[in-house]
Amino acid sequence: MNRYYPHLGSSLKVGGVMLKNRIVNAPMAPPEMGPIGDMTPENIGFYGLRAKGGAAVVTVSEGIVHTATGRSHTKHLSLDNPMMLPSLAEVAREIHYHNALASIELSHGGKYAGNRVQGQDPNTVTRYGPIDEVLSDGREVHAMPEELILEIADCFGKAAALCKQAGFDMVLVHAAHGWLLSQFMSPGTNKRTDKWGGSRENRMRFPLLVVQKIREAVGPNFPIEYRLSGSEYVEGGYDIDECVEMCKMLDGKVDILYISAGVHENRDSFVLTHPSMFLPHGSNVHLAAAVKKHMKHTPVGCVGGINDPAQAEEILATGQADLVCMARQLLVDPDFPKKALSGHAEDITKCCRCFTCFASTLTNRITSCALNPLIGRELDQRYGRPATTPKRLVIVGGGPGGMQAALTAREQGHEVILIEKSDRLGGQLNSEEFVPFKADLYAYARQQARRVEQSGTEVRLNTEATPELIESLHPDALVLAVGAKPVVPPIPGIDSPKVKGLSALHQADPDLGQRVVILGGGLVGSETAVWLNSLGRDVTVVEMKDDFAAEANEMHKIALEHEFKSSRIRLHLNTSAVEVTEEGLVCRGPEGTFTVPCDSILLAAGMRADWDSVERLRDAAPWYWAIGDCVRAGQVVNATEQGHNVVLDL
Repeated sequence: MNRYYPHLGSSLKVGGVMLKNRIVNAPMAPPEMGPIGDMTPENIGFYGLRAKGGAAVVTVSEGIVHTATGRSHTKHLSLDNPMMLPSLAEVAREIHYHNALASIELSHGGKYAGNRVQGQDPNTVTRYGPIDEVLSDGREVHAMPEELILEIADCFGKAAALCKQAGFDMVLVHAAHGWLLSQFMSPGTNKRTDKWGGSRENRMRFPLLVVQKIREAVGPNFPIEYRLSGSEYVEGGYDIDECVEMCKMLDGKVDILYISAGVHENRDSFVLTHPSMFLPHGSNVHLAAAVKKHMKHTPVGCVGGINDPAQAEEILATGQADLVCMARQLLVDPDFPKKALSGHAEDITKCCRCFTCFASTLTNRITSCALNPLIGRELDQRYGRPATTPKRLVIVGGGPGGMQAALTAREQGHEVILIEKSDRLGGQLNSEEFVPFKADLYAYARQQARRVEQSGTEVRLNTEATPELIESLHPDALVLAVGAKPVVPPIPGIDSPKVKGLSALHQADPDLGQRVVILGGGLVGSETAVWLNSLGRDVTVVEMKDDFAAEANEMHKIALEHEFKSSRIRLHLNTSAVEVTEEGLVCRGPEGTFTVPCDSILLAAGMRADWDSVERLRDAAPWYWAIGDCVRAGQVVNATEQGHNVVLDL
């Protein structure tokens, strides 16, 4: 039999275990923990879904070994509490049930302890790091005394022993991204003058002691993984050359090295640690490749927004790494390994790196994905509800919500007719066709369209939905996913030929002239500005609010800030449009009234829900649901979730 992606699918013996392939599910925040920091059924289902998809290793995140001083947010397991054992055993058993190896991340927040712990005033937490210091937010950090260093090292060993007792196959020491061990490893944060700081040997003393204590606790043939940043990308931090030297000290003492990047709590490097859509896929692989050249005994894993099995295969085939780690990609499509290695790579849903997953975790602590409505509801997958009585469903609108509704309804056994007024499915996502950093999102739209066609859904393109047409189809229920309409500011000259709608972007080289004013600096306008700037256009953004891309999630906003800072884009905030003239756009802002000369004005002033269409069509069936932008203009995640959820109640 032909083996697809032979390097990616090859096995690897590490310590006393055998990895069935080279795909590792990297740690990522699960649904909220239980009241004592233990695993809930939702947590167990979260990790089980990834194991079911075929990854060789599923890594549970994130276990704190010394809760009193190390817990920095609510997604942390308290591994110094023996009451954790039953729930740890349950998640290990769930991962094993699906023929994957179970790993768990051992960590300590160090000076960032208490940052986001629910119900705890961060100012009441005593923080310890390598040295006495005051953080940028005014919080005090105390130099960790030697007796506490030794105590925490012992706690790493005890936590590893507990996890082994629970049935885990390996443990991962988290020494990356600015947490405690990386604080000791970094010359930028460890300015101690005793044996625990200063020279490289002293800075590595604590991490090496941790590895030693874990080995003593778990014995031989139990793999110890070690995760560190290949480069911190912060002032005073270490670079890849220093990382290589530290890895040489770990070579042979640990069983796998995972090379990440950046410092998690640093705003500028966060989107390098978790690459944004503006960075190439595999952007951190070069760091792992640099380390691997110098390793004599220890295999090396890489990370960096990898979402393509062909790229993963090339990384392994060219010797850049021994393992490929994925987090967000296995969130959007847990079946990535199974699909890739069984010859169905074309059916993989690829992560578009929109940071929806991070945003939901940081804002309301739930777990979600823009493109996978099952995330955060994994138990629905395990205990799904098949349709008891097949029904006839009509869906109006072939955007992301309408397509997902069709797919879920067909999985439930319903008859589905999807009506779309344009000549192809995809809705607003079709606008992303020519935007390089939105290629994954456009590919998702095309993939969902193929899935709809293959599902047996009757698709009627170029068809305007009317009450009469819908009634003639005799539906049992109706899903209205008719989208939103652009907001057109009521200013003089708005009907000028200079003013273009977003449809002007539906080509690789938009016919907008050299000088473009984007009226509206929301998420759409800001992303469009980045794209047009990359095409060499002279771009000005005019926004009424005091910030641009205000509706963007925090992580994507950081990435956009990076792009704006490195571009020639001019941004006018707190500025309103007054009039469109032959010369350009007349504006009024803090600096008074002025004119921005331009060749064209791109209208990106927002969208409003198309409730008129809903009212016109709603009575054409005995029951209806309105979903997505026609209810409230939002983002893909809203439409996808609603499209999936409403038909489960059919």
